Amino acid sequence: MSITKEEKEKIIEDFKTHDLDTGSPEVQIAIMTHRINQLTEHLRIHKHDESSRRGLLKLVGQRRSLLAYIRRRDFGRYKSITEKLNLRR
Repeated sequence: MSITKEEKEKIIEDFKTHDLDTGSPEVQIAIMTHRINQLTEHLRIHKHDESSRRGLLKLVGQRRSLLAYIRRRDFGRYKSITEKLNLRR
């Protein structure tokens, strides 16, 4: 259920802002989005898994905070990340 090393490396490669980037908000948001999608699929099958639902809600809140941060700092970066990940604004 967790993200594999190969998946994480591919996400980092797609969303990094410079060569050594692993923790920029864009990369963090992309990784969180991948985990959110995984948990959503898990919860479609296991409807009564409340601990996973709580984890999903925490991830959504963290992602929302990072998106708000990027939106305040640089609206162009915010717009590009939401379009790349197909997120509603």
